[in-house]
Amino acid sequence: MSALKNWQEEKRSAYLYIIMSKRETHPLRKKLFLNLAEAAEDQAKIWEKRIQAIHLPVPSIYQPNLRTRLVGWLVKQIGVERLRYVLSAMKVRGMSVFSQAPINHEHRHTTSTAVGNLRAAIFGVNDGLISNVSLILGFAGASANHEMIIIAGVAGLLAGACSMAAGEFVSVASQREVYEYQIELEKQELEEYPEEEAEELALIYEARGVPKTEAIKLGQLLINNPNTALETLTREELGINPNELGSPVGAMLSSFFSFSVGATVPIVPFLLGDHRWNLTISLSLTVVLLFIIGTMTSLFTNKNAIKSGFRMLLVGAISGGLTYLIGKLLGVALH
Repeated sequence: MSALKNWQEEKRSAYLYIIMSKRETHPLRKKLFLNLAEAAEDQAKIWEKRIQAIHLPVPSIYQPNLRTRLVGWLVKQIGVERLRYVLSAMKVRGMSVFSQAPINHEHRHTTSTAVGNLRAAIFGVNDGLISNVSLILGFAGASANHEMIIIAGVAGLLAGACSMAAGEFVSVASQREVYEYQIELEKQELEEYPEEEAEELALIYEARGVPKTEAIKLGQLLINNPNTALETLTREELGINPNELGSPVGAMLSSFFSFSVGATVPIVPFLLGDHRWNLTISLSLTVVLLFIIGTMTSLFTNKNAIKSGFRMLLVGAISGGLTYLIGKLLGVALH
């Protein structure tokens, strides 16, 4: 990256830090953002000198681009915490202060990843289940024959699973590219000015309640250890775990199969032959699985499992009931 681009990055960070400090009400965070703004300005001066050393012009005034102005405006309107992921993507440091996480992250990140995967799988099954049973109810309401319901169910399964998989692949791939870019920038800055990076780490730790002298020692200790310096910086300054950036292919396959599992359940009774009880069995299986999924969501919400189960049933009933009604109306209109 060119010296001018680095200068612009630091000036942009300083610009946003000032806005963030004005919007932030927590005194430690306000102080952190002001200190980070000052640190960013100091680093911008380092790049300014390097630009001058190669006899290139340095802009007299930093002019934020449209994206930076928009993010700054949003910070003023809704606050820093709600925009922490957007700010992190723009390489604004210190977003980890909102996690209130312990300084030792290893176990927490491993656990959160496993929990996140389980949560994604549960909701993937739920999405497939509700969307496909609703589709089947819509066709049933329109008095479609047995073959048409099977075709609709299989088509809904494949279309939904492929759509979910494609969306998940693009989402995770884009996120990974952003994170890799940020980590590369952090690596470059660590090589260029390690002492300034140590100071920024100390500021973040201080904002999270670590006494100033201990925060300074801790920041210096971490920077002096080459094996952990970059990993620590990306975790503490950007809120990114460099060891867990996510696999686009893995996310795609996981999304495809979890959705497919849920979407398969309502179709199975219809595959056993044309019987009067097809729809009844399909709905019964759906009700049971929806209730189980609802109770499992209580693992993440810490709410009453039975209430969560019935709430999920209510959501499924509303979705299925609406599509059945629409199918009924369309069936009458078309006939």
